[in-house]
Amino acid sequence: MRIGAVLPQLEIGHDPAVVRDWAQAAEAAGYSHLLAYDHVLGAGVDTRPGWRGYTSDDSFHEVLVLFGYFAALTTTVELVTNVVILPQRQTALVAKQAAEVDVLSGGRLRLGVGIGWNEVEYHALGVPFSERGARLTEQVEVLRKLWADDLITYDGKWHQIDNAGIRPLPPRRSIPIWFGGGADAVIKRTGRIGDGWFPQLAPNDEARAKIDQLKRYAEQAGRDPEAVGVEARLTLSAVPEHEWAAYAAAWRELGATHLGINTMGMGLSGAEHIAVLERVRPLFD
Repeated sequence: MRIGAVLPQLEIGHDPAVVRDWAQAAEAAGYSHLLAYDHVLGAGVDTRPGWRGYTSDDSFHEVLVLFGYFAALTTTVELVTNVVILPQRQTALVAKQAAEVDVLSGGRLRLGVGIGWNEVEYHALGVPFSERGARLTEQVEVLRKLWADDLITYDGKWHQIDNAGIRPLPPRRSIPIWFGGGADAVIKRTGRIGDGWFPQLAPNDEARAKIDQLKRYAEQAGRDPEAVGVEARLTLSAVPEHEWAAYAAAWRELGATHLGINTMGMGLSGAEHIAVLERVRPLFD
């Protein structure tokens, strides 16, 4: 099981030196990959009484621009979006941006995608909220065609491309696409067309059942279920410290291929996250 570090988006701050130090320290400490969340807009709560979720006070570094920075600062770690809210974005532009990150990093990008939950963002970005699931499936098909071929022609419900392509292409002529979310539609989509899944669960009976379901969907699609990865998350602030190693071991037993370590919510400053990552990394060997 590969152990990654989750960028503390809400707490890392805006100093580029601190962001740099975090990425390089995580790589030096032996983490195999770096994960970052995606949100474009935060909702103002003054006009939304009872709003629950991220707000305009929450800070998010733009994930693909950030990974262009990380590509220059690191040499071995995989760069993982967890997740890009893909239906909010123009597909061809994401294909171009992701390919560029993959080129600059030497083929180290893994693109996690999802449909999100924030209707405010969708409205501001001019995308119908109700169409996001179906749009996502078509987007994945278009992304893979644009990464694989010099030129494509595509006539879909939301995408019309007439003999055009991106350049540079990613070194592998593909980029792994993983899905985030816990709904049955997400698990089914992952089993049919995904390279992996990001569950947001503890390693319990529910998680076991969903992983079994994922494997069944993969088999039904004629795929090798063992080729579909699973990346769980350990939020240190939500689990007692004496249970951290056991939590990771339980996910390993369930068949998780990756585990992301999240240090947010522990009352840490930007630089203090580094010390925690360095201290806990040996627990997961």
